[in-house]
Amino acid sequence: MPITQEVFVEAHPARSASFFMGIQPRIRRLLKLPVLRHFHPLARKVKAVAEPVGRLSVQRLPRIIHHPKNQPITVVSANLWHDWPKFRQCNERLESFASMVKAENADIVLLQEVSHRSDFHVDTWLSERLGMASAYSRANGHEAGIGFEEGLAVLSRFPIQNLYLQQLGSSANIFVHRLAMGAKVLAPSGSFAAISVHLGLLKRQNADQLAHLFTWINSIMGRSPAVIGGDFNRDENSPPLTHLRSTWLDTFRHLHPHADGTTHELLAPWGSVVRRSRLDYIFLRPGKSTWKVLETRHLDGLAGAHSDHRAVLTRLVLNG
Repeated sequence: MPITQEVFVEAHPARSASFFMGIQPRIRRLLKLPVLRHFHPLARKVKAVAEPVGRLSVQRLPRIIHHPKNQPITVVSANLWHDWPKFRQCNERLESFASMVKAENADIVLLQEVSHRSDFHVDTWLSERLGMASAYSRANGHEAGIGFEEGLAVLSRFPIQNLYLQQLGSSANIFVHRLAMGAKVLAPSGSFAAISVHLGLLKRQNADQLAHLFTWINSIMGRSPAVIGGDFNRDENSPPLTHLRSTWLDTFRHLHPHADGTTHELLAPWGSVVRRSRLDYIFLRPGKSTWKVLETRHLDGLAGAHSDHRAVLTRLVLNG
């Protein structure tokens, strides 16, 4: 297998980045005071978690490159639910997810809540298990600083060329990062961008992030095609997502205009369902290329639940 490389991509909004850079000298001066020397380990952890995103790890080539030119491209998007700090049934859930991806013969896998611990990287494990190229970016936490982080990943049966990374929104909260991360993949029928997204829970910030995402992708893609999937944390009938769906093709609704689209259930402590929502999507931005959506549906793990979200699958044909 090819060696994983690390690259740095400028990705953070100027406001949060400048704030982070501005407080560093103050923290250093403060910690030089003898009375505060016992707080040095904690300060290092805080500084690590606040570090802006930008460093990506990438393995550009899959184990085997073989895909007929006219064969459909299968895309799966999934929130893997890192479940920090308990990591309940992590290994079993990953095994179930990997089996599902193999059974569906997925070509592109867009992942959210991909955990990194000192002894285990989920994206590396999946990449090796599935024989796929991969790219990963930290979003929150910091593996070296606190022993855990989570982020976004893209796995591909096709070679990976360019990388894309953007921190979304302009929140001054330097400890919480919401991202879009992707890669240009070189499929036999034509290249396209595969982008994974994870947006915030608060409605106002979510709306700002959606607007930022829409503008950013349109600006970097031009007339090139892109498949955008992820956990948008927003109901499909909300005004911000309705606006997005008026321009990008919602692949599930394209084929199933009236079907139940639930991908997440919020449960009460005693197990009853409090709310059912559609939060996970795969969108198509065709660009100048001609695409046809053949199939789209929601998936559950074959050997038990892989997450607290259902995955989304879309099969498409790209005609260049």
